[in-house]
Amino acid sequence: MIKKTVLKMTPKDDSIAAQMRPVLAMIGEDPRREGLLKTPERYEKALKFITSGYHQNLQSIVNGALFECQCDEMVIVRDIEFFSTCEHHLLPFFGKIHVAYLPKDRVIGLSKIPRIVDIFARRLQLQERLTQQVAEAIEEVISPRGVGVLCEAQHFCMMMRGVEKQGSTTLTSTMLGGFRKSKATRDEFLSLVNRSR
Repeated sequence: MIKKTVLKMTPKDDSIAAQMRPVLAMIGEDPRREGLLKTPERYEKALKFITSGYHQNLQSIVNGALFECQCDEMVIVRDIEFFSTCEHHLLPFFGKIHVAYLPKDRVIGLSKIPRIVDIFARRLQLQERLTQQVAEAIEEVISPRGVGVLCEAQHFCMMMRGVEKQGSTTLTSTMLGGFRKSKATRDEFLSLVNRSR
């Protein structure tokens, strides 16, 4: 039988800020010095913002912004900037996501696509999972004939530490429906994403 360990915290110790003070001391800093006095509170506020995607709901973000449309040509929202946090090292990764879909009988409000990206980017993430989640969310919301998502990012865990390769970029893609089945559709998407670069 596995025994569960329960950490008991007094009310004053249950905030992220309270936990950060000993961390600052462990790395050799003095959390009482002037420049660091408010750092734990600022860190808590920042962390809650960059992980706010855990508290967002796909349906409330889309908020009914679905519109009947008889168009059947590819819709692309390109160069959606995002910031996320690597779940392995808790360091940032950032870049651009390109989202395309083939409408069936309705389209989604264009501003909702970057908001969907943010739901999943503002979590502890893997780039591969982020790309997949964005594609699956678009598919869930509008049931298009196909979805394509391309993500290109730079990772601080590769740039600041480890191999220290500042110029490296990681590309991931997810192709669903018509994008997976048709090479011509994939090629059109990639060609349009790379146009004017």
